[in-house]
Amino acid sequence: MLISFGLNTMAQVAINNDGSAPDESAILDVKSTNRGLLLPRMNTIQISGISNPAAGLLVFNADSSDFYGFNGSKWISIWNTGDTLADWYCGNQFTDSRDSKSYTTVQIGTQCWMAENLNYETTSNSWWYNDIEANGDIYGRLYTWDAALTACPSGWSLPSDDEWTILSDFLGGSNIAGGKMKETGEAHWNSPNYGATNSSGFTGLPGGNRNSSGSFNSLGSSGYWWSSSEYSGTRAWRRLLNYGNDQVSRGSGYKTDGYSVRCLKD
Repeated sequence: MLISFGLNTMAQVAINNDGSAPDESAILDVKSTNRGLLLPRMNTIQISGISNPAAGLLVFNADSSDFYGFNGSKWISIWNTGDTLADWYCGNQFTDSRDSKSYTTVQIGTQCWMAENLNYETTSNSWWYNDIEANGDIYGRLYTWDAALTACPSGWSLPSDDEWTILSDFLGGSNIAGGKMKETGEAHWNSPNYGATNSSGFTGLPGGNRNSSGSFNSLGSSGYWWSSSEYSGTRAWRRLLNYGNDQVSRGSGYKTDGYSVRCLKD
């Protein structure tokens, strides 16, 4: 493959294997009989994150397998006329229209998670830890399993047991994924908050739990999160992070217990 330049070397470039000069009308003239031209391949988050894109900028969206061009105000699909990149994408703040509370979000592998525990007050069966509102601002609310099933806002849902496993597998497996999911430091976690790096951006917090008798436990030492998957008639699958290890533990809890909720984008 040869690269040649026109008389004005700042204006015209030819890339080919026949040594021909660039066409007078082209600033870049690419010729090949056995290879194509690849535009930058980016996911939706990366495309939306381009700072001050120029009108006419072209990229390939790896999420939708489509070409997008920037028309000066928004990204528009080249193949599917009328399709545009959504105004909201994972990594942006999400505002729950039910109570106007906002949550940070994070893309982890193929999944989009809220990066904060849900703090939506259901009509019943959800509580702040020790019934203190300030705890809700930090750790969210604790929900029974039945309340958790319908607590997430429209477009989001309580993750299934399999979806939790997808997360931990992506982060290297349950034996080490917990450290990548825990908030760093000891502002909220008890010492030693072993192995916490939060490299995933999940920012897991030790919101504790509420048992069916109404007793609150484990704030600072453990975080419990419901899945939508039943274990038995009285129990459901959950995940646990603990200050003393870097694991994410899979187990079951009584449906009447109160655990934290993390919502997953549909």
